[in-house]
Amino acid sequence: MSQDLKAGSRWRSAVCDTEVVVVRAPSEPAQLECGGTPMLPVGSDPEQGSSPDPQWSDGTLIGKRYELSAPAIEILCTKAGLGSLSIAGVPLTVKGSKPLPASD
Repeated sequence: MSQDLKAGSRWRSAVCDTEVVVVRAPSEPAQLECGGTPMLPVGSDPEQGSSPDPQWSDGTLIGKRYELSAPAIEILCTKAGLGSLSIAGVPLTVKGSKPLPASD
């Protein structure tokens, strides 16, 4: 089941403490996952006793941006957790910082 991800929408993991904000949304609906489980809109209650799939438990870091090129999406982590972020089973990677211009 795909979600209608929009820029500014907030999501939380169903299996850990991770919370994110969509910075750049894909043009088509996509399935945002954390810990191998679909994420829920902030305000939804997760299942009690759930934990991330061990294969998807590398964790998220607060303040880091995660991205995927196809579909083009960028996510900002607002609360760290144990689960890893993915779109339909494809892992998101930490977005690198832009190099500063040389000051000759």
